[in-house]
Amino acid sequence: MKTFMPVRDHADMRLSLKPLVDALVAEGHLTPEVAEAFLIPARTSANGKTHPFSVIAPQGWRSLKTGEFIDSAWLGHWLGQKIKLPWLHIDPLKINVAAVSGVVSHGYAKRYGILPIAVDLTTVTIATAEPFVREWEDELSRILKREIKRVMANPEDIARYLPEFYNLSRFVKQAVAQSGQQNQFANFEQLIQLGRTGNVDANDHHIVSLVDWLFQYAFTQRASDIHLEPRREAGHVRFRIDGMLHSVYQVPPAVMSAIISRIKVMGRMDLAEKRRPQDGRLKTKTPDGREIELRLSTMPTAFGEKLVMRIFDPAILVRDFGALGFGSEDEARWQQFVRQPYGIVLVTGPTGSGKTTTLYTTLKQLATEEVNVCTVEDPIEMIETSFNQMQVQHNIDLTFAECVRTLLRQDPDIIMVGEIRDRETADMAIQAALTGHLVLSTLHTNDASSAVTRMLELGVPPYLVSSTVVGVMAQRLVRTLCPHCKQPGGPLEAEWNALVMPWKVPMPMGAYKPVGCLECRNTGYLGRLGLYEMLTMSKELRRLVATVAHPTAIREQALSEGLTPLKLAGAQKIAAGLTTLEEVIKVVPAEPD
Repeated sequence: MKTFMPVRDHADMRLSLKPLVDALVAEGHLTPEVAEAFLIPARTSANGKTHPFSVIAPQGWRSLKTGEFIDSAWLGHWLGQKIKLPWLHIDPLKINVAAVSGVVSHGYAKRYGILPIAVDLTTVTIATAEPFVREWEDELSRILKREIKRVMANPEDIARYLPEFYNLSRFVKQAVAQSGQQNQFANFEQLIQLGRTGNVDANDHHIVSLVDWLFQYAFTQRASDIHLEPRREAGHVRFRIDGMLHSVYQVPPAVMSAIISRIKVMGRMDLAEKRRPQDGRLKTKTPDGREIELRLSTMPTAFGEKLVMRIFDPAILVRDFGALGFGSEDEARWQQFVRQPYGIVLVTGPTGSGKTTTLYTTLKQLATEEVNVCTVEDPIEMIETSFNQMQVQHNIDLTFAECVRTLLRQDPDIIMVGEIRDRETADMAIQAALTGHLVLSTLHTNDASSAVTRMLELGVPPYLVSSTVVGVMAQRLVRTLCPHCKQPGGPLEAEWNALVMPWKVPMPMGAYKPVGCLECRNTGYLGRLGLYEMLTMSKELRRLVATVAHPTAIREQALSEGLTPLKLAGAQKIAAGLTTLEEVIKVVPAEPD
């Protein structure tokens, strides 16, 4: 530590800019010329109030010794190694906010610039950006009667999360105090009395602040869904990020009930009705001002209403097909499908496989001033002003089939049917295609060739299926490797052969493996993309469908005509270094016998 005494200011024991830069020069990471040109204006503008890491990081310097960017994380690792203090990236999804915010007061934490990030029976872990300021350490150890474990963290992260954590905890505590029900929790009798509510006012400003924090936090964490789940002892908040659920926070049951009530009010849902499922939607804005739409769905459970919110970002509709994971050949074939003047184009896959995003992105491109695009959905996934959307209403017998029947009188060019679920809807889609309309719809099947079989199973005559279906696309979503930390390393030969069997595909040379870094929260994955299987209805396939050939014969014919199955599409993404074998195996069905 004595070697690195110059990096701190002896007056207040805080890190100082000039000694830190001088130490970087002394170790050969910077040239003296760069340091001299930087120091005078930087010291004048910072005026000693900005943390040195936050002044150095934006410069975009690279270490002359390692070639790495000298950012806050690099500086933290570099300094931490010298003074034997570990560097930690603060991941709010892994912190029990309720527990850590009770360790020290907000004022005390703000005074010393520290942030508790973990607590157990014997140890409290506290993050600091000032490793030489230690006067608080002995004092806290005596008060808490626990060992203090210090870690270094980004000063900007501490400044950001310090007020967020304590404000969140304060809102919850004040809401509970106002209700006078801190120790009261729901029980199994709510199955009978779900109409009863807690005493927390859904419009109380503490609850309003909690809901606002919940939305903004979900947006910054790239969540696709928000789950509010009432339990016996506490309500659980979980986010789905890149297809995986993460626990975020726990609140008392009365507060959870109030949060759900507040969101139901915002979504114009029936606040008094708690015994039946409800659907709703609302619009809000992200921290950067973008408008976001949320689709709401409630479900009665043993301990109260559960609420799930699906987040729809309109920005996904302006992405090109390459950003969705389409290769050049996939995109060309898909465009060939949807540029037909009439016929049926089907998209298949399980829930959450990206079918809605694909269809909305396609319709957004097709909906020009000269084209009338209409949709029938249950429910409407996302409001889009460039085409006409109609929602199924089962309570008034407004079914998919009835909606399509109505749209046929509205002079449409392109119709999107949310899902073909029954014979009547299938018949109306067939009729629309026969009368000169392009129909896009979805089915739930494992692969593209099974969609044709499903239409036959619904009772559609084979000759109508063969004459109207233009093409079928099956799709899945896989997590993509984080570009910041992935490293070369492919699957084992036996695993690879099992994936591509019965095809003989050589082992990939450009495969990568997940590692984990700050950008991807140490998961090794960042974002998702699609795997696609395209089936074009050729003359021979139409003949097989018309003669009700066995599904295996239909698939074998499609494969002989160049169909790339999902597993090979996944193999291509692995070979391109975009994903891993483990991700592909999770979502790709086994080849039918």
